[in-house]
Amino acid sequence: MTTQQSGPSRARAAAAPRTLAEELRASSDEALSGLLRARPDLLNPVPGDLTQLSARLSSRASALRALERLDRFTLQVAEALAAAPDATGDTVVRNLLAGPARVKPHPGADPVDRAAVTAALPGALETLRARALLWGPDSALRLVLAVREALAPSAANPGRTGLGPTVSEATVGMSPARLQELLAGAGLPATPDPVTAVAALAGLFADRKRCAALLEQAPPPALALLDRLVWGPPTGTLPDAARPVTAEQAHTPLEWLLARGMLLPSGPGSVVLPRELALHLRGGRSHRAVEPAPPVVESAADRDPATVEATAAGQAYTAVRTVEELLEGWGLQPPPTLRAGGLGVRDLKRTALALDCSEQVAAFWLELAYGAGLLAPDGEADEHWAPTPAYDGWLQDSVAERWEVLVRGWIAATRVAGLTGSPDAKGRPRAALGPELDRTLAPSVRRAVLELLAELPPGGTAGAERLLPALRWQRPLRGGATGPDGRDLREHLTDWTLQEAELLGITGRGALCAAARALLADGDPAAVLDPLLPKPLDHVILQPDLTAIAPGPLLTPLSQALALCADIESKGGATVYRFTAESVRRALDAGRTASDLHAFLAQHSRTPVPQPLDYLIDDVARRHGVLRVGAASSYLRCDDPQLLNEVLADRRAAELRLRLLAPTVLAAQAPPDTLLAVLRGMGYAPAAESAEGDVLITRPDSRRTPPRSAPVPVPDGPPRPDDALLGAAVKAIRAGDRAATAVRRETVAGPAALLPQSGPARTDLRQLPRTAAADTLAALQTAVLLGERMWIGYINAEGIASQRVVDPVKVEGGFVTAYDHHADEVRTFALHRITGVAEVDDQA
Repeated sequence: MTTQQSGPSRARAAAAPRTLAEELRASSDEALSGLLRARPDLLNPVPGDLTQLSARLSSRASALRALERLDRFTLQVAEALAAAPDATGDTVVRNLLAGPARVKPHPGADPVDRAAVTAALPGALETLRARALLWGPDSALRLVLAVREALAPSAANPGRTGLGPTVSEATVGMSPARLQELLAGAGLPATPDPVTAVAALAGLFADRKRCAALLEQAPPPALALLDRLVWGPPTGTLPDAARPVTAEQAHTPLEWLLARGMLLPSGPGSVVLPRELALHLRGGRSHRAVEPAPPVVESAADRDPATVEATAAGQAYTAVRTVEELLEGWGLQPPPTLRAGGLGVRDLKRTALALDCSEQVAAFWLELAYGAGLLAPDGEADEHWAPTPAYDGWLQDSVAERWEVLVRGWIAATRVAGLTGSPDAKGRPRAALGPELDRTLAPSVRRAVLELLAELPPGGTAGAERLLPALRWQRPLRGGATGPDGRDLREHLTDWTLQEAELLGITGRGALCAAARALLADGDPAAVLDPLLPKPLDHVILQPDLTAIAPGPLLTPLSQALALCADIESKGGATVYRFTAESVRRALDAGRTASDLHAFLAQHSRTPVPQPLDYLIDDVARRHGVLRVGAASSYLRCDDPQLLNEVLADRRAAELRLRLLAPTVLAAQAPPDTLLAVLRGMGYAPAAESAEGDVLITRPDSRRTPPRSAPVPVPDGPPRPDDALLGAAVKAIRAGDRAATAVRRETVAGPAALLPQSGPARTDLRQLPRTAAADTLAALQTAVLLGERMWIGYINAEGIASQRVVDPVKVEGGFVTAYDHHADEVRTFALHRITGVAEVDDQA
């Protein structure tokens, strides 16, 4: 197997390949694996040989996808190559980027470090070569055709260089007489044909001395016009731009330029600056600003690392508790799913009110839980959002481990909560948890932002304005669509990433915390975070005003039990819970008894249970369940007829349309849940009962979805192949290439013998061998006896034709058993599917 020899450019130039396929054929298996790993779209399906691979490399879609993943300097190198003639040397590329030595740059050009460009250029060329966007020796570099077509500047698309078409491209369709007029105007002798005329004019603009002498004759206004076009866009508007103007007829600065070909018509009403002249005016530079290295991100402010860790740990704990509070609430009252998917506006507002945050932040917590697989639609006919069974397992983990689950899900998620409420293509607001929030760019931007923050010293901060230049340098073509505000998606994602990282406790006061650094380094973030988290408490402080104060975070079972019998009144360093008749009734509805509540409070309170709270619990418990609501349409029954008469006479019960059926039973024209809600609003404490008359207990954790997996992020292109797939693909491509390029000789008579020969051996890379069935059988039997290697044409059961190199082992029963070099295994071939055979000339 051939391998690519690493060495100086002289060694590479000594055996320069003529095609991209030949260069791939001379490369090593490791280089091919690297190519397929960098461009996984080439593997679907696996190319049959290196010729097919090179053809697929040249497809426009694959080339553009590869260009999107280049950094700015590597892309600038490719753009410089696209602006230069084909088969350009690396010295020319360096001069295009840094400007030729001893040539004064244009005043409008940014300063460039020539030494830095020289040092970075070989790496950029190697990156382009490794991704098969570039091939050929350093003295004759060639871009893949699709890359050149995508990056070559033109009048309609000057690209990032701001250059226009060449003289040859701009004069396409120009009459020979007009070309001779341009030569005369520029002071050049006439030429015998249009081709040499175009070459002479282009050579004039490319010759620094002669072009400078011509420009010295130009009037200052003409030079000012050129200076306006030199850095792009290279086009200008001019009515009747195609009219012929000679040097004698030129009276204006614009006509002076038109008469000498320094401006050429690019349309009926526009002119363009030729590329050769633009490069001369620029001082030989293809780009106004060249960035051989990424911008350095400097810290905007330095925070105390201890303060950063404490702040981030506190916010990490708050994030976990917020998600827990959200899902506990949705477990009790699951909101419905919109018909088009997502969450309704009213439910989002209700959730934001419950979490005491804005609707945008509430949407973030929802997307966070959804991305971690803790929240999903239940899949029923009347679909609702509810916690998944994975949520119950998540609750059993430590706070640090739960935080890690949330953060990993957030980094990998393609869903963007910041888009909630923004208008879609039809002008309708996007719904939280809706199907239109996926953006494939999000994971890469999140990770890139965090990695840039990780490069800062501990405590260092950087805002979006400092991070964006480095992000743009890393992937200049991956900015996403530009919105109405003039900002692209990457800018919005950077802002949202910084905000969400602070909410999650990934950053504290803008600086990356140690746990996040461990996560990015593939360490154990939970182990780093756990010692910094506040230790949960197992007690509260009860007060006479029917409140309970939690001086810190509570154990999960305690916080859940307390939230069942009390309402959260305020949050902060200490959480305040308030006991009300409604909250106590909620606990009784869940199956708790008065004695259970008294024992629970006495066990977890550091102070004696206040008498008002005891009275409240006993009073609600005494009235709880006296009234019973069941399903008839519905009915209300009570052992106390006087109480039923009181309800019947109350005007607030008019909407229920109650009717007395018996001294202890009222019938209502309302469903049981409405009857329960109205009676509770009137101050009663009714209990629901089953058809058998038993009290129904409503458990807060009863609503769960069926098992659900976390949403799979939308893939950003084909998946990355693993080493096993790469090894198999390279082996198959090599085997197919050996079969396609093997030198063959005819061994049997047949139609193949009629093909033109070239010496004793013939190479035919495309046409399958054709021989008669009897000749094919005889040749294969002879090959078995002599141990010869054969080239066969084969058509499989699907009708797909292929050519293979095989070592026949046995021929019997209408089948050939042979070692297939393409599949690298012993296989059986049906004789009637073999189109023909030929010997492989191993000595050719």
